Amino acid sequence: MSFRVHREGELEYLTSDVLDGVAHCFSTRFGGVSEGALASLNLGTHRGDRPENVLENYARLGRAVGFAPEETVFTKQVHSALVERVGRADCGRGLQREAEHGVDGLVTNEPGVALTIFSADCTPVLLFDPIARAIGAAHAGWRGTAAGIAVRAVEAMQREFGCRPENIRAAIGPCIGPCCFETDADVPDAMRAALGSEAGQAIRPAGAKFYVDLKRLNAIWLRRAGVTCIDISADCTACQPQRFWSHRRVGNARGSLAAIIRLREEG
Repeated sequence: MSFRVHREGELEYLTSDVLDGVAHCFSTRFGGVSEGALASLNLGTHRGDRPENVLENYARLGRAVGFAPEETVFTKQVHSALVERVGRADCGRGLQREAEHGVDGLVTNEPGVALTIFSADCTPVLLFDPIARAIGAAHAGWRGTAAGIAVRAVEAMQREFGCRPENIRAAIGPCIGPCCFETDADVPDAMRAALGSEAGQAIRPAGAKFYVDLKRLNAIWLRRAGVTCIDISADCTACQPQRFWSHRRVGNARGSLAAIIRLREEG
């Protein structure tokens, strides 16, 4: 299992071997037309960017990855454990019209629906069941991680499409790593309350502070749910602010990364 870097001209994005069979990507900052503090591949519609720039960024990324901008379905992310089933009728939500209700996970079994979640240090999780032909996407900030958003997405795939957890493949993308995610006690306390002593393997005390590994915590949740095929990116967004958008490093004067997954039409 491994993450791969793809480059087409100035465009750069990552994919995971475990998601072979579906169009998907984890974006970087490179390859778009946005300018200034948003240069260059900003994929967020509420970052102060010109709408035509954002649309062109999606067009460039979509041509390389295998989706059309009008196929995307966004979430209005609220750091919850809420997951929604969507389909073709929802395509364009977020990019062409507002996403009005808050969820942090999406699932579908319909080809041509590009599930899209955003991050700028939070943890993106993409899911694929090649047997049931279903996909999911989850945005796991630390609150969503403590609430088990990745597991809620797995459960939604089971409930809606009859997926078996052992058939689901998961890719955990670039996010802030344990090298940089320094927190107060509230974050590790929330993780221990949710996961018990097992959370300790992802928490490192440092005086009055703590360093927390969100990728490992989400992997613990997924394994508890029965998912065994899990690929984890080694990249830390905060370590590489020149390559990834990082809220921890630059605050609100930034763009947004996107993790996108789309079922291909069979045959």
